[in-house]
Amino acid sequence: MATNFNDIVKQGYVKIRSRRLGIYQRCWLVFKKASSKGPKRIEKFSDERAAYFRCYHKVTELNHVKNVSRLPKSTRKHAVGIYFEDDTSRTFACESDHSLALLFLWPVDQELEADEWCKVLQMECLGTQMNDISLGEPDLLASGVEREQSERFNVYLMPSPNLDVHGECTLQITFENICLWDIQNPRVKLVSWPLSALRRYGRDSTWFTFEAGRMCDTGEGLFIFQTRDGEAIYQKVHSAALTIAEQHDRLLQSVKNSVLQMKMSERAVSLGTMVPLPRSAYWQHITRQHSTGQLFGLQEDSPLKIHRTETFPTYRSEH
Repeated sequence: MATNFNDIVKQGYVKIRSRRLGIYQRCWLVFKKASSKGPKRIEKFSDERAAYFRCYHKVTELNHVKNVSRLPKSTRKHAVGIYFEDDTSRTFACESDHSLALLFLWPVDQELEADEWCKVLQMECLGTQMNDISLGEPDLLASGVEREQSERFNVYLMPSPNLDVHGECTLQITFENICLWDIQNPRVKLVSWPLSALRRYGRDSTWFTFEAGRMCDTGEGLFIFQTRDGEAIYQKVHSAALTIAEQHDRLLQSVKNSVLQMKMSERAVSLGTMVPLPRSAYWQHITRQHSTGQLFGLQEDSPLKIHRTETFPTYRSEH
């Protein structure tokens, strides 16, 4: 978590090519990484003093960059080109900083400066890792990290009594959780909240807020994030919450159906156990009413024929 986060990646004097005039004009260029204050962008000021006082400046967002590369020396020396997906481009050339030249008594190498600009732009805009194969340190998880990083939002977590961290970070919404990641080390997860444990959530143009319940690791509390992506975060959280609710309803319905089937099975089993009739003279007599044979009562000497109108056979007394 970065409380003293600085979104400026690189800045300095360059000569940038004017789209309207087609000529290179000297200006102070500031390259800023994505943060809660805005997306990746370059800000063009008339000079360094104008940048310090935040005077009028032009902003170019770098959300849809297709490529960043050095221009051939035959086209322009010490130049860097930024190419966008809509086939537009921005080109600027590095020049030596006269103040640094006077301070260190040697001219600043413009070629090294152009390489540095190209390198930082590629890292931030294209996701190029420092430890790639060319440097002998391949990162086998780089593609997965980049894909996961593209799903994160830059936010600034406001101080909360329930959490001992605050400041600039990135927020990610998964199928089940809201996760908070360290902006300086994208692999470090700071905290997470289960979506099923949220009591409420809301947003406006510059904020996203939610209230956590007792089942969260942070306990109960209200957490406020300053961000330019409040609406996008809200829509992802709302969609995931609806999905969880639908899954819960389907699970409850499935449980109810299972219980109902079990009760019906138990009833069928209980009815099946009642089918055999009791072994008594009465039940034997009732069932024999539908038979075609004759009923006989046994005596000592000879059998006695019994009429079907009689309920029970009668025996002659010997007395």
